[in-house]
Amino acid sequence: MTGWTLDDIPWHAFDAAAVDADLLAVVKTAALVEANAADYVAYLNGVFADDRAFLAEVARWGREEQQHGAALGRWAELADPSFDFARALADFRAGFQVPQGVSESIRGSRAGELVARQVVETGTSSFYSAIRDATAEPVLKAIAGRIAADEFAHYRLFQTHFARYQSARPLPLRTRLAVAATRFSEAEDDELGWAWFAANVLPKDSTATYRSGVHTRAYTARALRLYRRSHIDNGVRMLLRAVRLRPGGWLFRLASGGLWRLLRLRVATLPA
Repeated sequence: MTGWTLDDIPWHAFDAAAVDADLLAVVKTAALVEANAADYVAYLNGVFADDRAFLAEVARWGREEQQHGAALGRWAELADPSFDFARALADFRAGFQVPQGVSESIRGSRAGELVARQVVETGTSSFYSAIRDATAEPVLKAIAGRIAADEFAHYRLFQTHFARYQSARPLPLRTRLAVAATRFSEAEDDELGWAWFAANVLPKDSTATYRSGVHTRAYTARALRLYRRSHIDNGVRMLLRAVRLRPGGWLFRLASGGLWRLLRLRVATLPA
């Protein structure tokens, strides 16, 4: 994995005039989700309890994810001095919890879990690449670039271990596709809605009530506007590799073109 610390970020180059309000709100949300990685580490520790080699890498993965949250949270506090990252994270954790105390994957198998993890890392690598390319603020650009590289390395980590489990007990293509499609459809779940609420709503109104659809759509409307066609193309290639299909040819063109059209339609129909 790439290996960097908060000291490697050029904080001195921060340009307040280049901060976009909508992107700031998205970054605040992302910071909370990334910083909550310890719950996912605990979940994977339960699912892969006897796989010591994998769990050693999961521990490092979790530390890197938490560092992503710390970097994004620090940037958000620079961009908005009224933002209290620690307080928002506590509010988020109070409202949203990852399932704990489990010993089996919710995806049906360990191989299925690793397909799902590749889907997640595909999404995050594409998302931070989109932030990197969308922002004019130099510090955020540097942070997003480093995180995007990390997320691609994490994708490769889960891909490597999926190959090991797939060799021992193969998942048929239909199962791989079903797991990937299910996890992809969860991209707009309550985790992001709660993170948006804790980061952007509660700081302004401590009496506000969480409304799942409203707050998830508020986040989604701003996040989807960041993407360019190149981000979708790269993401589709990663998704095809995750389910062990060839990342090119007619299937790639069909999937990428369809996803790009769907994204533009969503952007057009979501609230401004």
